[in-house]
Amino acid sequence: MFTPVKIGVLTGGGDCPGLNAVIRAVARRSWSHGHEVIGVREGWRGMIDQTFQPLGRAEISGILPRGGTIVGTTRTNPYKVDGGVDAVQAAFQHIDALVAIGGEDTLGVAARLYRELQLPVVGVPKTIDNDLSGTDYTFGFDTAVHICTEAIDRLHTTAESHNRVMVVEVMGRHAGWIAVMSGIAGGADVILIPERPVDIGEVCSEIQRRHARGKLFSIVVVSEGCELPGAEDKGEVDQFGHKLLAKRGVGEALGEEIERITGFETRVTVLGHTQRGGSPTPRDRVLATRFGLKAADLVEEGAFGQMAALRGDDVIAVSLQEATAELKTVPDEWYEVGRAFFG
Repeated sequence: MFTPVKIGVLTGGGDCPGLNAVIRAVARRSWSHGHEVIGVREGWRGMIDQTFQPLGRAEISGILPRGGTIVGTTRTNPYKVDGGVDAVQAAFQHIDALVAIGGEDTLGVAARLYRELQLPVVGVPKTIDNDLSGTDYTFGFDTAVHICTEAIDRLHTTAESHNRVMVVEVMGRHAGWIAVMSGIAGGADVILIPERPVDIGEVCSEIQRRHARGKLFSIVVVSEGCELPGAEDKGEVDQFGHKLLAKRGVGEALGEEIERITGFETRVTVLGHTQRGGSPTPRDRVLATRFGLKAADLVEEGAFGQMAALRGDDVIAVSLQEATAELKTVPDEWYEVGRAFFG
């Protein structure tokens, strides 16, 4: 005898283009199986507080191209909230399964809840940083790279017009995928990523070599998570133990050092949250849709503790434990592609 179930959907961590496409796909597929879909408000905070909203056809109509998330998001970690885990477990009295859409932190919580409490959760990988292991790509990344590449293209013209060094700070707290990909696509002259120590002298030498051969402007792309030599670490962390970035970002500090050492006029552009906002690219819409359909199918199959993942052209299931075991950082061979065009 068929028994319909209630499937909760939450989005955790930073917002990301494509989240609504996943929600839409989960809902449409789940309805085709005869199930009900419930939105969990504000990520894991919604599970703790049991703040739910029904998701019907009216709620998901027209959300495919919309940025952000219609159910809201926070960076709440239930393991860092008094009674948080017990509250999450209690919330499952109102839903029969949960689709958690997020990055390393959100899915790390999901993996732990499944491992320790056998709660019925499946995951969908979301991060513009593309740093989640277990999947070739995460949705949101393509949109972020597209936005950064367009910005670099635009900065080229003003840099050349004024004979300036342009420093472009992009997102990437622990992994430099956005910097590498947009830097390569945008023809950056120097790319700096968290995976490699920053040598200010080497950066300035590359820029000076360009000037010596008549190239009087330069584009430097730097990940927000890069650490400059001598930078102060205040030791502040968020609920997931990640070091909080300084209010004065690495781009500003780097720009000042380049101008001081080389004497070349330097300007800094921090792309910041523009990389997260707005409509997802067609590629991210399609990938997010495929992930959402797979997640709903995993719930239907009772294949909990799994995550939808892209391997080649196929969307498959991998364990949440595997997917969150380590960060996917930029390998040397990828960095060398960009480095071939430095200076």
